[in-house]
Amino acid sequence: MTSSPARHQGRALPLPGSADFTDATHVFNLNARPEPEAAVTVRSVPEARETLALARERGMPVRVHSTGHGAGSVRPVRGGLLIRTDLSGGVRVDPARRTARVPAGTRWQEVVEAAAPHGLTAAHGSAGTVGVVGYVLGGGLSPYGRLVGLAANTVRAVELLTADGRLHCADEDRDPELFWALRGGGGGFGVVTAVEIELLPVAAVITGAAYWPEHAAERIIATWTRWATDAPREVTTTIRVMRLPPVPEVPPQLAGRTTVAVDGAVHTAHPTGLAAARRHAEDLLNPLRAIATPVLDTWSEGNATDVLRAHGDPAAPLPFLGDHMLLGDLDGDAIDRLLDAVRSRPTSPLVVAGLRQLGGAYGTPERAGGVLDRLDAAYSYAGSGPVLAPEHADAIRTHCDEIRRALRPWDTGRTVPCFVEDPDRPRRHISDEQMLSVARVRQRVDPEGLFREDVPTSVDSPPGGSSFL
Repeated sequence: MTSSPARHQGRALPLPGSADFTDATHVFNLNARPEPEAAVTVRSVPEARETLALARERGMPVRVHSTGHGAGSVRPVRGGLLIRTDLSGGVRVDPARRTARVPAGTRWQEVVEAAAPHGLTAAHGSAGTVGVVGYVLGGGLSPYGRLVGLAANTVRAVELLTADGRLHCADEDRDPELFWALRGGGGGFGVVTAVEIELLPVAAVITGAAYWPEHAAERIIATWTRWATDAPREVTTTIRVMRLPPVPEVPPQLAGRTTVAVDGAVHTAHPTGLAAARRHAEDLLNPLRAIATPVLDTWSEGNATDVLRAHGDPAAPLPFLGDHMLLGDLDGDAIDRLLDAVRSRPTSPLVVAGLRQLGGAYGTPERAGGVLDRLDAAYSYAGSGPVLAPEHADAIRTHCDEIRRALRPWDTGRTVPCFVEDPDRPRRHISDEQMLSVARVRQRVDPEGLFREDVPTSVDSPPGGSSFL
């Protein structure tokens, strides 16, 4: 039997069983349902303020999400209140300043489409369905990442509603300490209602994905890693071993078989740079195409909106588990171990396992940013598989452990917040000293710990503290 909705100042608080509760608890990873006591979607600052007052009155800890893409990194928020932010106002682009103000709940598709008429784009994620706020404040690895660095470095201001109901605008001049902690420090500060991000000029993009048959995997990956060592910053790519199921959503060339895919983007800020961009694309793709003929190849010249489709992420929510780590430079032994581990089982529970190219501005940003502003690593590894039955979770974790052991010599011990999809997997994004500094900022803005459920606890936390590491 469903409980009656609680009320505060005449407003109902949705409880399990209601349509509003279902909408507010919607997440992209269906294996990571938040399971709060109550959940509400707020569409304005006054609504968020009213909801926080109710949480304080009832002593309910609060967790905040927008599109629900980061749900896999945290445990259920049982007994607490989940606030889903879906604020009105739309994306506002300032072409003169090359910035965009983005309300919480906005997805990257909206930002890219709003910026494109001005010859601008953003350091967005690999899919248009990903929410902007969680992505940029959790680091963010963009198809333009080697050129601009972590997406967190493009944040120019954060609008934040704290537990006491006050609205703050944190930037380099107004509360720079809070602004520093918000960019990579994790949750637990308040309800982010909007961010202002810097945009980058774009005249054209060469983008897409090419997929090769499994027999070419060793040569494709070895050739790609040799190219990646000295690749130009204008090019950011990903390589993945994929076992996609034979379902209607998957292209028939890829369904029911193992392939190795290379996708990414070659950025051109001005039309005069298009010739150089074509050379960069040829330097990447021609040696790979010489190894074997791709079973599917979508690389072509296009515009900024085309980049959102290159990675081919699923559009619909799925239940999945995975693992992630940041790796140092990879030699031939590392590639062999990775392939052996990924393909160690005829029926692997992982549908995708791959490497994102780092380096460039990821390691040497033009200017210092927040607590997480650079990555001292050469590659980001991620692998995942669907959880369609309870036993699948154990199989996926076991295989992830095998891959982690195989890659241990190259594991830096660090991760990126927005890539963690299992609260039981190792994660560490910042140093102990940085963690304690962030905790002091969090204590200042939320002294009563109203947002304590919004702070994922690391398996590697310092004594006496927890942090979104």
